[in-house]
Amino acid sequence: MTISVVLITKDEEANLPNTLESVHPLVRDGKGEIIVVDSGSTDRTLEIARSYGAKIFSEPWKGFAAQKNSAMEKASCDWVLQLDADEALEPELAQEIQLIVEFPSEMDREARQKRIHELVYVFTSRTLRELRAVADEEGKKARDYGAFYQLSGFCIPRKNFFLGRWIKHGGYHPDPKLRLIRRGKGKFEEYGAHPTMKVNGPTGHLRHALIHNAYPTLRGYIDHMNSYSSSGAGIALEKGHRRFSILNIIVRPILTFIYNYFLRLGFLDGREGLLLHLYHSGYVSWKYAKAWELARRNSR
Repeated sequence: MTISVVLITKDEEANLPNTLESVHPLVRDGKGEIIVVDSGSTDRTLEIARSYGAKIFSEPWKGFAAQKNSAMEKASCDWVLQLDADEALEPELAQEIQLIVEFPSEMDREARQKRIHELVYVFTSRTLRELRAVADEEGKKARDYGAFYQLSGFCIPRKNFFLGRWIKHGGYHPDPKLRLIRRGKGKFEEYGAHPTMKVNGPTGHLRHALIHNAYPTLRGYIDHMNSYSSSGAGIALEKGHRRFSILNIIVRPILTFIYNYFLRLGFLDGREGLLLHLYHSGYVSWKYAKAWELARRNSR
């Protein structure tokens, strides 16, 4: 098997079929595996996962980073693709990933160059600098793209949908996420509701995208922002934001809206863009207000 697709879930019956169907080309015919770590679903999540042949593990909630790391640690394949249950692969992205994970370890130079040129866009200037650094460390020369084998992972652009519309501006695209890694080369580090994958070694970048259907309704978005602002409040508190600050609670949200909606062209995304950036600025205010509330409560 070449690739392990890993997910964490809780009550994801609405999203999971689309996610698992999109990765089916990567794992069918025994080419890979699907690993689901569930934290107490009460809907049809586990039934759906089983129908796609997933290996299911039930574990109590440990936090986003710890839960995702637990799922990745259960992978047995050479490559690991970590997805959220509200994400799906474009068909072209599945093809790209297949080219990478099935890249032959041995082939003649001409064939290798031909295959690499199919993936030439994964090499940014930063990637090439990192590869040269690895080669220098090992006392070798990074000739052509032979150092492809030293890449530890790949960032994948993401298309974020809000109320059914792809949000292309305001900082929401290309929204690269490090999700495809060689097994054992990376892990998530806690950062509130948005943990970050850290990888040991250089990374490349893929062309095609993840489809992120996170917010089909306003209610869902506001509920998420309420939860995320609570997580963000803890981080803000750790950074010393303890006081009731007019700057953080009022001025910073206004400036955030102006920056994303006007300077980063969020207005080009129509009514959906207006609502998204308006309510995102509300999230910023909630975060710092909750940090002040936490500090006040802790001081009693």
